[in-house]
Amino acid sequence: MRTPLIIEQHFHGAYGVDFNKAGVNEILELSEKLRKIGVGKIFPTLVTDSVQNIKHQISIIKEAAGQTKSIAGIHLEGIFINPEKKGIHNPEHFLPLTVDNYRLLEDDFIKIVTLAPELDEGLIDYLKEKGVKVQAGHCTGFGDVDGVTHTFNAMSGITHRGSSTALSALIEDKVYAEIIGDGVHVSDDALKLFFKAKPADKVILISDALPITYSSLRETVFADSKIYYDGKKATSESGTIAGSTKLLPEIIQILGKKGLFNPQFIENTYNYHNIEPDGQIEWDEEYKIHF
Repeated sequence: MRTPLIIEQHFHGAYGVDFNKAGVNEILELSEKLRKIGVGKIFPTLVTDSVQNIKHQISIIKEAAGQTKSIAGIHLEGIFINPEKKGIHNPEHFLPLTVDNYRLLEDDFIKIVTLAPELDEGLIDYLKEKGVKVQAGHCTGFGDVDGVTHTFNAMSGITHRGSSTALSALIEDKVYAEIIGDGVHVSDDALKLFFKAKPADKVILISDALPITYSSLRETVFADSKIYYDGKKATSESGTIAGSTKLLPEIIQILGKKGLFNPQFIENTYNYHNIEPDGQIEWDEEYKIHF
């Protein structure tokens, strides 16, 4: 089976590199490592932080992007989310969803913004006018969005009375939906429901990988929180699950062995962002990559 190179549109780092802290050379080295395992394009994802540091890291990522074709843009996750569904994000940095607040850190290289639609004060329309992908995440609402961030996680769950973010993610066929298939964030039954409900061409596989991923670290500070890795999952001191500790090539192996992987899923992210593939990879029967 041959597919285009993988796109990671939602991850915070790996191999000890944290996009909220990394320098240009670290990001370039990480991009090279990722390409060697089949990841051709990345959207470095910035977690909630001070406006000052986010602006600084945007400039760093843009400088790195000028030296590699691997970086397709920035995913801004945080600042404009709902404190009720904050996960490990630090609410001290949250801002109201206004255009003026977005302009504090606005940059053309921001291609995806995860936000809470129920708190919108005009920001969604502004982002859409600018061509930025708007995703519902860390929220309880839905609204006029392009996508959904890590479906089921950090959002109002499925209910048989009323509406919810997760329910809308499943039934809105025109909306793309991210899913973390690492075996930790979403149960097998929920994954099966997701893949049955969503049109195959609207599924976005993500890792939401943490900087601790594929490193020797067993604890780190991420999003102003101490994060601990027990060999299977990464959690905060309170036990809240943080991002994944696996990257997409490994996650695809996991899904493949469960009979839940469709090659279409890799193509979807290219279609979502209107990006042309610049390479291919071949998968064997055990879903291992061969170049």
